[in-house]
Amino acid sequence: MHETGKRRPPPNVGLRWAIIGLVVAGSAAAFGYVGGWLAPDRLSPKKLVDVLQASGGEHPGYRRNHAKGICVGGRFESNGALQGDSRAALFAPGVSTPVIGRLALPGGNPYAADSSVPIRSFALRFDLADGEQWRTGMNAMPVFPVSTPKAFYDLQVATGPDPKTGKPDPAKAGAFFAGHPEAGPFLGWVKTAKPPASYATETYGSINAFYLRDAAGVRRAVRWKVVPETPAAGDGSPAAGDTDYLAADLVKRLAAGPLRWHLVMSFAADGDAVDDAALAWPDSRRSVDAGTLVIDSWQAQADGSCRDVNYDPTILPQGIEASGDPLLAARSAAYAESYLRRTREEGHLPGAARPKETRP
Repeated sequence: MHETGKRRPPPNVGLRWAIIGLVVAGSAAAFGYVGGWLAPDRLSPKKLVDVLQASGGEHPGYRRNHAKGICVGGRFESNGALQGDSRAALFAPGVSTPVIGRLALPGGNPYAADSSVPIRSFALRFDLADGEQWRTGMNAMPVFPVSTPKAFYDLQVATGPDPKTGKPDPAKAGAFFAGHPEAGPFLGWVKTAKPPASYATETYGSINAFYLRDAAGVRRAVRWKVVPETPAAGDGSPAAGDTDYLAADLVKRLAAGPLRWHLVMSFAADGDAVDDAALAWPDSRRSVDAGTLVIDSWQAQADGSCRDVNYDPTILPQGIEASGDPLLAARSAAYAESYLRRTREEGHLPGAARPKETRP
């Protein structure tokens, strides 16, 4: 005869609770590790963005790097020359792909003088017909100064404003570069760099390497750049006292007609560094002109179409793949952290340290 109303406890109750406890503890540990709570010395996206923010100053609602910029729009017209090297649909012959772009200055100060840095940047989002996207952030320099996210963080610390003086400490910067010989090519370029007084006449490169994968599954390492059709004019110097000449020049040029760049892919040879952006490839590498980037409109970044775009370089369509360069993953994570901060401030959401600045 069976008892009713009473149920036997399941076997191994203690073991079951122990397993549940391990799962909960493991999840908490994972969150703690990702958030940097368990390893405060570990480089996290928050620490990386914090140091950029400290260097450029606090400007709520703006990107923590490349804060000063202008939105542009247009299209990429493929000539089909790259179709044999990548199965990405935007490289098929005759395909026109809309783009939303942003031309900008490095640094976290949205009010910096255009002549304050020798580098300009060009970010693009290609919106493919099937819904895929290709996002890329390019810079007008031949190599990246360092090879790893940790070295980039240390570079920001070494060259950022000293809390005592509000200015960079040359001794700290010198000590950093003495310990990072990989920065030699970048420093050599900076000493002679003469950036043009126009976004339109600059060449912008991916710096990091990626892979193209063809229809047969073969992949090849590449770096890309966009090369302007518009030749540089004058001596590259802006008018005396003009601190905002880049956007004004761009608007004036677009009023006269579209601007064009050629998307050029350079292929690595055996022995070329694929996972190190501090090492350049020789100019003699095989290259393919994949088509023409046409920019025909602009908008202020405060309410333009690029405002809400996170130009994460790891968002790629089929046929383009990220390399093992550790800077790519760090850029993706830092961009996400910056995006969350500025959009939270933009929307005046709870948790935002300060709402967006009102200065245009």
